[in-house]
Amino acid sequence: MRSVVGISETGSITKAAKNLGLSQPAISSQIKRIESAVGGSIFQKSANGSSATELGKLVLIQAKKILEANDQLLMLRGGAPDDTPVRLGLSNIYSRRMLAVMTKAEMANVSLYADSSAEIIKCLIDGFVDIGIYISMTDAAPDPTIEVVDQQVDEVTWVRSKDFTLSPGAPIPLLTWPGQIMHDLMTQALDRKGMVYRIAFSSPDYHARIEAAKAGIGLTVLPKRLVPDTLMMANEYYLPPPGMPKMILCARSEFRQKNEKLLDQLRDRFMSM
Repeated sequence: MRSVVGISETGSITKAAKNLGLSQPAISSQIKRIESAVGGSIFQKSANGSSATELGKLVLIQAKKILEANDQLLMLRGGAPDDTPVRLGLSNIYSRRMLAVMTKAEMANVSLYADSSAEIIKCLIDGFVDIGIYISMTDAAPDPTIEVVDQQVDEVTWVRSKDFTLSPGAPIPLLTWPGQIMHDLMTQALDRKGMVYRIAFSSPDYHARIEAAKAGIGLTVLPKRLVPDTLMMANEYYLPPPGMPKMILCARSEFRQKNEKLLDQLRDRFMSM
């Protein structure tokens, strides 16, 4: 909504992006999602820049109402609109660990959002979270507006239930969610070795995949330090190493300085786990 208002006020996606501290592709992505939701174009290019279409004018009216309502809602707790919580995006693999190592006081002004690593990266780029912690095969920042604060290798391993058995010659049953890094780590490792596999359980819910592993219906991959007691590392000779991803702590550039204390806490308490 702020992007809609920003483009309307400046007549330029580039200027709106600069004012909001977002990249131009992030702004464009937001506008496309809104246009998909309302069923038509809300901006048109002209000699003077970007101007609202008739539909866009209606969207602009509602956008201003939404922002006003948002600010009024924040005022109910005695805070000003600029006292909004820090939005922390976290790979759901790490969610339980985060709740265990950070105190209520430290998280008092944090709005926590847990999802897949791919989604957290997308939310960082689009400006929907201010700080992100996710798994990646590269330590490069995903966007020029984002800074890598800290990163470390997070060694992963195959895991299984204690009573899991694989029939000779049978495809290896995987517990995964296509398109995510853990899926790629598993399938690429097996492909390199020419091994046959099948998707035995597919869900975006990380904890559901853990439950499927406990039930003994297949194998999955987890960071070694996060393997629960109810599962065990699968060290079978036929399983190829699944790779060495990294845990990345990132922050949007404009938020880094004013959130340095929280970032230090995350480095000391979480990244060093």
